[in-house]
Amino acid sequence: MRRLRQLAERTPPGRDRYVDLLRALAIAMVVLGHWGVTVIGYEHGRPSGHSALPDLPWAWPLTWVAQVMPVFFLVGGYANAASLAARRARGGTATGWLVDRSARLVRPTTALLLVLAAGAAVATLRGADPAQVRTVVWFATIPLWFLVAYFAVVALTPPMYALHRRLGLAVPAALAGLVALGDLGRLLGPTALADGNYLFAWLAVHQLGFAWYDARSPELPRRRRLPLSRRAGATLLAVGLVALVLLATVGPYPVAMLHVAGERLDNAAPPSVALLAAATTQLGLILLLRGPAGRLLRRPGPWQAVIAVNAVVLTVFLWHLTAAILLVGLLDALGVLPTPPVGSAIWWAWRIPWLAALAVVLAALVAVFGPIEARTRRPAGPAGPPDRPPGRAPAAGAGDRGRVARRGRAATPLAVTGYAALVAGLLLNSLAPKSAPEPLGLPAPALVAYLAGAGLLRLLRSGWGSRG
Repeated sequence: MRRLRQLAERTPPGRDRYVDLLRALAIAMVVLGHWGVTVIGYEHGRPSGHSALPDLPWAWPLTWVAQVMPVFFLVGGYANAASLAARRARGGTATGWLVDRSARLVRPTTALLLVLAAGAAVATLRGADPAQVRTVVWFATIPLWFLVAYFAVVALTPPMYALHRRLGLAVPAALAGLVALGDLGRLLGPTALADGNYLFAWLAVHQLGFAWYDARSPELPRRRRLPLSRRAGATLLAVGLVALVLLATVGPYPVAMLHVAGERLDNAAPPSVALLAAATTQLGLILLLRGPAGRLLRRPGPWQAVIAVNAVVLTVFLWHLTAAILLVGLLDALGVLPTPPVGSAIWWAWRIPWLAALAVVLAALVAVFGPIEARTRRPAGPAGPPDRPPGRAPAAGAGDRGRVARRGRAATPLAVTGYAALVAGLLLNSLAPKSAPEPLGLPAPALVAYLAGAGLLRLLRSGWGSRG
């Protein structure tokens, strides 16, 4: 508690605490949503899980708020713009920012993958079916779908922020048009035209985060700023909600913003125009609640709680399905795993002890692995291979300056390669069949690609490639 009080007291006056609150709330909604709609049963004598949404159609409109991936990318855009701008103000470079920005994302993710691979290897050596091992690991790594897209938008932040500074809100509008074109491909063909929506949709929301950050600078042109007034919030809420209702009733889109088996389209995979309409609705609601939330966060207690969650926010996200696997395995081993029918009174009554038990297991996992994320701190000044540490570099002649510049330029493709390897590794794992026989639970090429990218970025953070 003392540490939290100290962090709260050192919060810069200009920090938008509401952004941190939104990140914490979004994580909480993802975790509770996944846990709450999970149905546990038995398949071929083994525990299995699936979503209850197909059996609860009345709950589909609730996903217009419960689908919080847009909130992640919105606040991510704000945070990335703020971090990049601060880095450049200190004399740093975009490449140095990219290298350092990877640390907090990569370290907790690497811990998850290595622990899962080690556990899978032990289970395989003890005679477990590699296909069953893969199924368990596949379920535990479902959250990595999000990181595939997020790593991509982080890597694209420097050029996309530069594009935002030039064209402003026209950029997310153009990206939304590309998403609409992808949807047209899903409806009329070719369906592959929609694959780009995985990137275009989340980039569009990420760009709105840039516009939110630039709203703090009234001297900038209006096209580069997100209007933050209550009137703007009400307008966005109304426009988004009307568009969403029309798209889900008159249009061809499902009501649910999450995957529901049997529906003609999936609003989330890949993201659709309907999901962007839901994001617009959420943005309007966020702006309307901005004032009251800001007043709440000026109180020490709520702000300290937000700091505590954000210190381990990625760890909570990455491990929450592993917590479910561990609890199901324990209850199954004890012979007390409840499997009531979806929607029955017993099923609803089981939600309360189920969520409470999962919270205990996740708290234990966060206690073990949370420090990996919490220890990651942004450097106080420019750092990374292409940036010169302040006050440490000796005077250099023209030849030395040329070599430093060449090494800085070389770091840029290395950093991009590192990010590309991360995305490739996570994507390969997500696309691999969930029942493929994998002794490590993860496809070997996926694990190698990811670890190669993580290792390369770690070397760059250490200064490798910038020294003679």
